[in-house]
Amino acid sequence: MKGYSQLKDLRNRIAVVTGASSGLGEQVAYQLAERGAIVVVCARRLERLQQVSQRCQQLSGRLALPLQLDVSDPQAIEVAVAKIEKELGPIAVLVNDAGFGLMEDFLDFDMAITEKMFRVNVLGLMYLARFVGVKMAERKMGAIVNIASIAGKIATPKSAVYAATKAAVLAFSNALRLELKPLGISVLTVNPGPIKTEFFSIADRSGHYLDKIGRLSLDAPEVAEKIVKTIGTSRRELNLPYLFEAAFHLYNMFPQVGDYLAGGLFNKK
Repeated sequence: MKGYSQLKDLRNRIAVVTGASSGLGEQVAYQLAERGAIVVVCARRLERLQQVSQRCQQLSGRLALPLQLDVSDPQAIEVAVAKIEKELGPIAVLVNDAGFGLMEDFLDFDMAITEKMFRVNVLGLMYLARFVGVKMAERKMGAIVNIASIAGKIATPKSAVYAATKAAVLAFSNALRLELKPLGISVLTVNPGPIKTEFFSIADRSGHYLDKIGRLSLDAPEVAEKIVKTIGTSRRELNLPYLFEAAFHLYNMFPQVGDYLAGGLFNKK
C-alpha cells in the first residue's frame, strides 16, 4: 500500500495547517478535526488560533494545538517542525494555506510588498514542504496540500504579483509531486477561484470585488471539504469552480480569446 493511501483514515494522524486563523485554512482545520485528526493550527494571530484549536478539539474529541508562526521566517519554520515532531509525533499531513494578495496595477505596486508576498506565498511554502517532506520521506508516508490559485493559471489585470506567486507554487508543486511520489508522499495543488474570506479585506481595497463577481465566489467550508476528501488519494489538482477549469483549457487552446476573457469578462477588480 502506498504511503499516502494509508491516510484515508485520518484518526489520530497529525495534520499541520498554516494560515489557519481564518478563512480557508480555518475551515480545512475543522474538516481535518471532524475526521479525527490531531490538528496543529499555525498563523501569526495566536488569540484567534486558540479559538480555532478549541473548536477543533470539540469536533475531533482529540488534542488540537495552536502554534504561532510567521511563515516568512525560515528559522521559525524549522523550529516549529522540530517542535511538533518531538512533542507530538510524526506529521502525516501538511496543508500550506498561508498567503496574501493585493489587487493593484503593477506600475503602482510597492516592491517591498512584492518581496514580502513571495516570501510568504512561495518561499514559506517551500521551506515548510522541505522541512516536513524530509521527515515524511523517512517514513515513506505523507500528504502535502499546497493552496495555489486559479490566478496562477489565468492571470487578470491588477493581479500580476499575486498571480506570479501562485504560478510559482503550481510549478514547484508539479515537480515536487514527481519527486515525492516514489517516496509514498502525495502532493495536491488546489487552485480555487475567489473565496468569501478575510483575504479580500486586504487584497481588495475597494471593498466591492466579491459583490461584483457574485455567484462565482466560493464558500470556504465547501472548498475545505473537497480538499480534505482528496487526502489519501493520488489526485494531483483540484480546480474550483469547475467553470474556471474549463476557462483555463479555453485559454490554452485560444490564447487571444483567453486574453480577451481575462481582461474583460473575468476582470472585476
